[in-house]
Amino acid sequence: MSKITAAITAIGGYVPETKLTNFDLEKLVDTNDEWITSRTGIKERRILREPGKATSDMAVAAVNELLKKRGISAEEIDLLIVATITGDLVFPSCANIVCDKIGAKNAWGFDLAAACSGFLYALDTGAKFIESGKHKKVVVCGFDKMSAIIDYTDRNTCIIFGDGGGAVLLEPNEEGYGIIDSILKSDGSGREFLHQKAGGSLKPPTHETIDAREHYVYQEGKTVFKYATTNMADVSTQIMERNNLTPDDVDYLLAHQANKRIIDYTAEKMNLAPEKVLMNIEKYGNTTSGTLPLLFWDFEKQFKKGDNLILATFGGGFTWGSIYIKWAYNS
Repeated sequence: MSKITAAITAIGGYVPETKLTNFDLEKLVDTNDEWITSRTGIKERRILREPGKATSDMAVAAVNELLKKRGISAEEIDLLIVATITGDLVFPSCANIVCDKIGAKNAWGFDLAAACSGFLYALDTGAKFIESGKHKKVVVCGFDKMSAIIDYTDRNTCIIFGDGGGAVLLEPNEEGYGIIDSILKSDGSGREFLHQKAGGSLKPPTHETIDAREHYVYQEGKTVFKYATTNMADVSTQIMERNNLTPDDVDYLLAHQANKRIIDYTAEKMNLAPEKVLMNIEKYGNTTSGTLPLLFWDFEKQFKKGDNLILATFGGGFTWGSIYIKWAYNS
C-alpha cells in the first residue's frame, strides 16, 4: 500500500478593496514612502473597513472560491482549520463561524493561534488528519484582520500590517506529491518582544488598559528582526539538507512576507536565485497568518506538478518553521 500524503488541490484567497498606501500613512504618522519601502519593501496594504465585517467574512470568500475551483460542496468538507489571532469573537472559534456561513454541516473545526506562523502550523496539523486516513477533505485557512489590533499612531507597527489571507484544500495523494516534510519550532521566551499587552486572561480589558492603548500590537522591531532573520534562514536550510535538496532542486521559496530584507537573507542562505523567491509584500504588507496562503493564491499559475516548494515563516511567540511540498497539479 502506497504512503498517503496530504496534497494541496485547490486554493482561494481574499483581500479587501480598500488600500492603505505609504502616502496615506505619511498623513497619519511621522514617516514617508522612501523610508517604509527601503526598510520593509511594502508599498501598500489592504484594510477591511466595511462595518460589521470580520475575519470570518474574508475566510468565507476564500473557501467558497476554492470549493468552486474544485467543483465540490461545503458539505464534503471533513475539517476546517482557521489560523488567526484576530477571530471574530473570543469564542466561539472563527472556524465554527466559517463552517456555519458556508454550510459545512458535516465538518468540525478549530482555530490555531501561532501569530505569523499560524498557517504553517495549521497546514502541518491538517496534513496529519489526511495522512492518518481519517479525513479526505481538510480546508486550512490563514487570515487576519490586523487593522483591528493596530495602533495607527504607532509608526513602528502601523506601516507593517494589513488584512487578508487565503485558504487551501488538502486531499489524500498516493503518488508522492504533497507535504513531504516539516520542521516546526517555538520559543515562548520571545513573547516579551512581540505581543498584545492586554485583552487576555492575564490582563482583561479595563478602562485603564484601553486608555493606555494596550490592546494593540507591541513590537520591539530590532530584536524581532534579528531573531526572524536567523531562525527563518536556519530552518529553511535545515529542511533542504534533511531532504537532500540542492538550490537547483528548489523551484520556489514561499517565505513569510514580513520584511523584504528578511526574505532576501533567507534566500541568500539557501543560495537561491532571485527568480525563485516569490514576493507580494509590496501589495499586501504583513497579513500575519495570511501571507503564505496569499502567495499560493497569487502565484498558483506558475506552479507545475512536481515542483519543489519550500515554505518558511517566523512569528510572535516566538514561532517559526519550514515545510517542504512537492506540488501536486498543473494549474
